[in-house]
Amino acid sequence: MQTRLAADVGGTFTDLVAVSDGTVSVEKVASTPDAPEQGVTDGLRAIADRAPPESVAYFAHGTTVATNAVLEGEFAETALVTTTGFRDALEIGRQDRPDIYELHGTKPEPVVPRDRRYEIDERLDERGEVLEPLDEASAEALAERIDAESVAVSLLFAFENADHEERVGEALRAAGIDSVSLSSAVLPEIREYERTLATALNAALRPRMDAYLGRLATDLGAAGVEAPLRVMGSDGGVVAADEARRRPVGTLLSGPAAGVRGAAHVAGRLGREDLLTMDMGGTSCDVSVVTDGEPLVTSDVEVGEYPVAVPMVDVHTVGAGGGSVARLDEGGALRVGPESAGADPGPVCYGRGGTDPTVTDAHCVLGRIDPGAFLGEVGGAVDETEAALESLGDRLGVGPREAAAGVLRVADANTARALRVVSVERGYDPREFALVAFGGAGPLHAAAVAAEVGVPEVLVPRSAGVLSAFGLLVSDVTHEVARSRVRPWGAVAADDLRARFERFEREGEARVPDGLPVEHDRYVDLRYEGQSFDLRVPVPEPVEAATLSAVADRFHERHAERYGHAAPGEPLELVAVRVRTRGVVEPPTLEGPPESGALEDAIRETRTVRFESDHETPVYDRERLPAGASTGGPAIVEGPDATAVVRPADRLTVEEDGTLRIEVGR
Repeated sequence: MQTRLAADVGGTFTDLVAVSDGTVSVEKVASTPDAPEQGVTDGLRAIADRAPPESVAYFAHGTTVATNAVLEGEFAETALVTTTGFRDALEIGRQDRPDIYELHGTKPEPVVPRDRRYEIDERLDERGEVLEPLDEASAEALAERIDAESVAVSLLFAFENADHEERVGEALRAAGIDSVSLSSAVLPEIREYERTLATALNAALRPRMDAYLGRLATDLGAAGVEAPLRVMGSDGGVVAADEARRRPVGTLLSGPAAGVRGAAHVAGRLGREDLLTMDMGGTSCDVSVVTDGEPLVTSDVEVGEYPVAVPMVDVHTVGAGGGSVARLDEGGALRVGPESAGADPGPVCYGRGGTDPTVTDAHCVLGRIDPGAFLGEVGGAVDETEAALESLGDRLGVGPREAAAGVLRVADANTARALRVVSVERGYDPREFALVAFGGAGPLHAAAVAAEVGVPEVLVPRSAGVLSAFGLLVSDVTHEVARSRVRPWGAVAADDLRARFERFEREGEARVPDGLPVEHDRYVDLRYEGQSFDLRVPVPEPVEAATLSAVADRFHERHAERYGHAAPGEPLELVAVRVRTRGVVEPPTLEGPPESGALEDAIRETRTVRFESDHETPVYDRERLPAGASTGGPAIVEGPDATAVVRPADRLTVEEDGTLRIEVGR
């Protein structure tokens, strides 16, 4: 027996999904934030009877180590080396202000303080030609002066010519500094601030990520797992652990990216390629968009306070989750989140001493979830939950059930607003998409949110509560090579562009494990001359003059979709050339749901559930729902890791692979 195993570490739980001979095994264990690798090994022990460590042939990991370090500002002692005159690029930043009406706004704290930022005499022009040579003696002397755990090197126009950076890096290593990050390797693209920031963040994260993945690899080996460790990248692809240790800035959205990839895979098996995804957990909700079966990848993402320009799945996050606390603001309006009850004490219904009403408590009061069922041995505090919503209702002038319904409406509105950000505001019509809902709380809200946004169909995958972990098992092994090359598009020769693509493809193939089929995705970043920002456009084969003309036409179409206008007569400018090499991973074959059986046999109980009014509602055991079963709402479907709500106006169908399809009524 061979096992494919994935471990996704979240803030509250570490999720493990194992696939052996088509059988899926799921395990949730408490995360251990101070030593995340401990949660993974705890999960390995818990799932060992179904997935013996010695049987693991493939192991993939989603991690929040880099994300948490950025959000909490826990960086290694880092130095920065720049071209003379550019020492303060990190501090100057961009002209953007978080609040345009704040006259005295503050910028994020620089990743590297000024007293650890160093300048060196050298200069290249915008084409990479040497204007001022790098003096080797100066580089060696500077390297001896620097006293830091990790060093970032970001020299002017190094994306056109990396020679000076590489020589500075050699001098630093010769001086005994092992952790060196070069901008020409981390983000070899234009925009001085973004390139320097990404390189500084990479250097600041590298010692911590290197130590963590080193410990995890050692623990996996000690546990008997011989499969090489792979880590989910922010762009929706898996990379080798060595790559993640060298370039941790590429793992900042590791977990959310895996969830979107898993959603795309599940929907793709059903023939749905245009999707909105909704991953709602205990604290937040991550939403994203998938078109033509591929997650939307962007370089315009903020993590914490920092605009990190490395390619990432375009995920938008709001503070709406099962643990989001309901409260009244100073004006007496009902608000939900972003404050969360967390895992301890958690929602009131957990029975762990929580007192603030949450979204999960509202579901309990309305009968949509049964604390004893979804929390198992934890049980519920029914009276305390009712009292918390009654107290909120007293302040609103309504009863506890009306207050609970109001809490859910506010949470749904927050999530719907986030979905509009990634769809309508990016030129996509939600009526042409399906919504894939996952996470522990996503299926509870999906139908109501879809109705508000205008999405006609909801898909709830099997094991929805651990879909991010499952997404790790269906993600290709990837490596992206990109270089900025700012030139007039009309002056780009097809032969030169094809040769550059082929060189990047060879570089990418060297990073893909032997035995995996290799595919390449070719892109160029284009903009109108004079613009500050660009759009990524795929380049089909063969690369010839007619292809370049077609790429220009596609850019105009993308510009109109994204910004509502285009200027086909205006000249274009090439900004970057990139190739994404994929080692194609064969998705595991999974067992389906029961092929036969009566729908009524899957009913656990009938419960009074409040929608617009009270309804006697059948509660189904998801594991017993047969393929092809269909019923009108209302219905509650309880699975081992998530509960789905089907409203009275909706219709539920069980697909052949066990996915729940909800046709959304109005």
